[in-house]
Amino acid sequence: MAKDTSTAKKAAAKRILLVDDDAEIIESLRLALEAKGYGVMIARDGNQGLAITEREDPDLVILDMMMPKRSGFLVLEKLRRTRENPPRIIMITANEGSRHKAYAEMLGVDDYIRKPFPMDRLMASIDRLLT
Repeated sequence: MAKDTSTAKKAAAKRILLVDDDAEIIESLRLALEAKGYGVMIARDGNQGLAITEREDPDLVILDMMMPKRSGFLVLEKLRRTRENPPRIIMITANEGSRHKAYAEMLGVDDYIRKPFPMDRLMASIDRLLT
């Protein structure tokens, strides 16, 4: 039991920014992350995601590829280019193309997950990147 408490405390110290324009995805991810003890912030487009990252300095950003105002690629590129210590970044996308994955990896994404995905796949990636 003590291990669960220390995991929850460790998670509580970590803050995750969700950047996605799909309200259903945001809500399901928010509920799952908060249940694990993570602090969750939400942005509905790429520009909001950049502004919140600058202001709040999250430990991890979960970033959709296709969004209004600024794509996930442009957000990823800007975070990697302009921040001395950028947050860990997981890109999620419904896009099947392998070129997009290669491009995201070239820009420095930490993980790339195709939608739909099992929640435990995302949680395993988050645990790996934040420990």
